[in-house]
Amino acid sequence: MTGTTTGTGTGTAPQEDVVDVLLAQHQRIRDLFADVRAAQGEHKQQAFDELRALLAVHETGEELVVRPAAERAAGKGEAKARNEEEAEANRALLELEKLDVTSPEFDAELTAFQQAVEAHAQHEETEEFPALRASCDADQRRAMGRRLLAAERIAPTHPHPGTAGKPALQWTVGPFASLLDRAKDAFAHHRD
Repeated sequence: MTGTTTGTGTGTAPQEDVVDVLLAQHQRIRDLFADVRAAQGEHKQQAFDELRALLAVHETGEELVVRPAAERAAGKGEAKARNEEEAEANRALLELEKLDVTSPEFDAELTAFQQAVEAHAQHEETEEFPALRASCDADQRRAMGRRLLAAERIAPTHPHPGTAGKPALQWTVGPFASLLDRAKDAFAHHRD
């Protein structure tokens, strides 16, 4: 990933175009999937925790900042489809989070999850992002990039399927969920 890393390891320098920020995050997600698949033991758990947190904040940021603009640029159907995919991914991520990373079941579920995440990213990269580039000028995309990174800094770091794909609920519940998630992460980190 290029640029300056935020506290969650999700973002790049705030002056960057929202599409560039998201593409860099997509690459980081791909790298983390590879890391989780190759790792063992404690490193595998740490890599999965980083992947889980990045996916959680990334999807929240997209739903809160990108989808409203994508709805205008690419159409309501496109935005709705991406939100539905994110809601399904949130449910799958929650199930993965419950599994022991050393189990064969985890590896099988991770493979299916990675395929779904890749398909989702491909839709965004070929349908949503080009529409954003065409309908928003560079200044608008940079402003969206700054809003995206700000939203990610306060987004939950664990999946919350009840709010996924529902931006109004995320604006209402998200900050509280984020505080709890980040406290849980800090406790888990200091316990180890």
